[in-house]
Amino acid sequence: MIPSLCSYLATLATLASTAYSSPQGSDAFSTVTTAAPLATANVASNSAVACNNSPDLCSRSYSNITHMGAHDSSFLRDASTKFSVAGNQYFNATVALDAGIRLLQVQVHDLNGVIEMCHTSCGLLDAGPLQTWLADIRFWMDNNPNEVVTLLIVNSDGNDVAQFGSAFQISGISKYGYTPSGNGWPTLQSMINANTRLVTFIASITPSSTYPYLLTQFEHVFETAFEVTSLSGFNCTLDRPGSQSSAASALSAGLLPLMNHFAYKSLGASLMIPDVDNVITTNSPSTSTTGALGLHAQTCNAQWGHIPTFVLVDFFTEGPSIKTADLMNGITNPVGRKNSSEAATKTSVNEALRGRNAAGMGTGALVAFLAAALVLA
Repeated sequence: MIPSLCSYLATLATLASTAYSSPQGSDAFSTVTTAAPLATANVASNSAVACNNSPDLCSRSYSNITHMGAHDSSFLRDASTKFSVAGNQYFNATVALDAGIRLLQVQVHDLNGVIEMCHTSCGLLDAGPLQTWLADIRFWMDNNPNEVVTLLIVNSDGNDVAQFGSAFQISGISKYGYTPSGNGWPTLQSMINANTRLVTFIASITPSSTYPYLLTQFEHVFETAFEVTSLSGFNCTLDRPGSQSSAASALSAGLLPLMNHFAYKSLGASLMIPDVDNVITTNSPSTSTTGALGLHAQTCNAQWGHIPTFVLVDFFTEGPSIKTADLMNGITNPVGRKNSSEAATKTSVNEALRGRNAAGMGTGALVAFLAAALVLA
């Protein structure tokens, strides 16, 4: 899910936005079901306690729920990164979880034998070791025992599954790892009861019986295109894995659908940055506006005969994106979310700093990007 920047890393490393991200800690601020249009909220739940912010989701299969996700969740555009133009989110992972996000995607690289969360290159944006980030997610899960969380990790440098297993074990989060039984996806309530509340997909690993909870992404998930540069470019066509010929074949094979919904702005010479200018439209729950999250989800639901199981967005507070997940899930009265209004307020207050246009993106960083494009074109 990374735009093609690799050939320009030497230049990018000089960007004014280069930074080491702040910690993500909590003290910082089934088989695929065929059918049905939108998931309905009339499922009888035996639990008076909410699962993933709604009692109506407790008895629903993990595969029949839309899990809203933060794309590149560890790469922040805030004061800690000098408002890096490479950042994909305004708020860190635990704030995202508090706000209802239940899918966290990260990109990792090998940095001297350590699995490091780096954006394309550790010289561009380094969010620290994966192990540290996992410990923060584990702490959040310790304190939120009725929540099921999904991780999607892009294994950019092909680290071995044992290295990931070590990070999961040392961080303490492995105790929550879910291992598929082969009998379809369970309900949220059964995962909560078993305390196997963490589903982890990793791109490009070889499965290991030693770490059965670390799942190979494309054995379980298919996804739509992820390098979209216009609001009319979102579609529901299968992009990966190449082993499936279409979304229909992937669904028939039991793969869960991941709808990528984030846009890039092209700066020329193959340079792309998150399109913050149009994010209000991009993350809108509208079902009638071109490029809107709500319309994309509704379209894919109609084409697939199944709601998107996973959705990834940039700047999750905009929209806010969680409204579209509620629409897909048929949820009208979510409970237990925190920071949603606080995050939205901060987004508004700091609008000028974060930038809605090129002038606000950090002049030095933008000039460096454009200079690189001119020199290397």
